[in-house]
Amino acid sequence: MRFIDHVAACNDHDASRFVPFTIGGVTVGRIRPLFAELLKPWPAVFSVTDHFVALNCRETGLIERSAQVAGVLEQLIALGELSPFHGERYAAAPQGGASPLLLIDRAMAPLFGIRAYGQHVNGYVRSPDGLKMWVSRRAHDRQHYPGRLDNLAAGGLPYGISLNENLAKECWEEAGIPGHLARQAVPVGAVSYHMDTEKGFKHDTLYCYDLELPEDFIPECMDGEVQSFYLWPIEEVRDVVKNSSEFKLNCNLVIIDFLIRHGYIGPDDETYLALLTALHPAMPPLEPPTG
Repeated sequence: MRFIDHVAACNDHDASRFVPFTIGGVTVGRIRPLFAELLKPWPAVFSVTDHFVALNCRETGLIERSAQVAGVLEQLIALGELSPFHGERYAAAPQGGASPLLLIDRAMAPLFGIRAYGQHVNGYVRSPDGLKMWVSRRAHDRQHYPGRLDNLAAGGLPYGISLNENLAKECWEEAGIPGHLARQAVPVGAVSYHMDTEKGFKHDTLYCYDLELPEDFIPECMDGEVQSFYLWPIEEVRDVVKNSSEFKLNCNLVIIDFLIRHGYIGPDDETYLALLTALHPAMPPLEPPTG
């Protein structure tokens, strides 16, 4: 196995199997035709053709539009077509971080293929024995990736909360990192990926943070997501990423980015230049909407 194999696994996407999801003529996501079929009974809200799905409701306000879409999805949940809401909302927006055009429950984001954001923290320690990294093991009762290795703290970025507030919340809930330490996390960039899933399309961007922790800090999970923590030499973390699938899939990308920036993956690696590009891939294009 090579580092690039993990990146390729996160970018397994066939654009030909999707149609654009548009709002006001602007593409904000991509939808599988099977899901588009489920939306046809609500023509006042969605315009569905063989080539695109467009938001068709007359509401002009963000909250009103979002409520109409949520109403359709609630009916599909009641019919047993969709899984229940998660409870957090993500914003559907054009490329480039413009103002949101629609708010969609987190559980529904892959169905609409909207861009989602997360925050991942590389917690590390400079010890007399060298650089070490804290990694966590997810609880076995987690819905996604049970029992797999994870970053010290990570989570999605819902609508309506700032990056700093969400980072502090995730640091506390997942690893018991107090606010004064969480505020020392340094934003160091982002990684992105495009992946087909059973539900739809994940278009994710993960903001990456490096957080140097004191040697006497011991993480403690506060919300039940993590069952154990390990403080490993960075060389061991590197070898586990390279030679196994132990880590939650997207965490490999965050750690690979850390290893590159700190010199633990260098130009002598045959995939070094490919990695630099692959961690920031261009979005595979869709056929333009017609009709």
